[in-house]
Amino acid sequence: MSASSFSSTDPMAGEEANGGVTLLPAVEDKYGGVMAEMSRPMDPSAFSALLRSSLSTWTLQGKKGVWIKLPRQLIGLAETAVKEGFWFHHAEQNYLMLVYWIPKQDHTLPSNASHRVGIAAFVINHKKEVLVVQEKTGRFKGQGIWKFPTGVVNEGEYIHDGSVREVKEETGVDTEFVQVLAFRQTHKAFFEKSDLFFVCMLKPLSLEINAQETEIEAAQWMPWEEYKKQPFVQNHELLRYMTDICSAKTNGDYEGFTPLPVSAPDLQGNLYFNNRDLSSRH
Repeated sequence: MSASSFSSTDPMAGEEANGGVTLLPAVEDKYGGVMAEMSRPMDPSAFSALLRSSLSTWTLQGKKGVWIKLPRQLIGLAETAVKEGFWFHHAEQNYLMLVYWIPKQDHTLPSNASHRVGIAAFVINHKKEVLVVQEKTGRFKGQGIWKFPTGVVNEGEYIHDGSVREVKEETGVDTEFVQVLAFRQTHKAFFEKSDLFFVCMLKPLSLEINAQETEIEAAQWMPWEEYKKQPFVQNHELLRYMTDICSAKTNGDYEGFTPLPVSAPDLQGNLYFNNRDLSSRH
């Protein structure tokens, strides 16, 4: 749940509720719940008593989900919260988020982030050569396999920006994003999380290669037909489909998805769509 889901102007933000009962300082969220963000050290027994009185009051008020955000320096309070019925929801570098569900019915709280987002970059130049790399680490290390530059999209980064960044980091080649050509979904790929893998086409703006020393063994421009003939590509179902899609795109027989900046209430993002076919209808 994002910080924007909570209102800091709620009257419960103080430490004392109406009636003189001391509560954890908390703010209401948009879904009938509250979040308490701990900032000061507290004795575990005092925290337990305060937590119980807060839960009693919030139950009478008809609240639902209760979130407790613990910074790293107060992580010792987590055990106390778990003993009171809270469970771990997610953790980031600097905090742990716990949650509790007051109603007797099954909870409707949002799950922790369930997917990781990755990209593969199809970069082809005017000579019909594709940009490929060999990796120093990972499952392809030392196998002599030439593959598209790949990587993971960072938090707060758009898919098209992530693909441009990954190509630059791994090969030193500047590119311009063209389209998302396809994507694949798998499950239990990374720490039991699901994975979304976007195949992106990019246009090279430079040709000189400066391979990343820490992760890339070698990088080159390889003739597209030579890339497709690699046994690894021929024997890998996903890669066969990817090469068919990429070939169709370069031949003008396939249209991918172009990003369009769009806004929604409280959000700004990108809609990826087939603008060629949509434009033909207007």
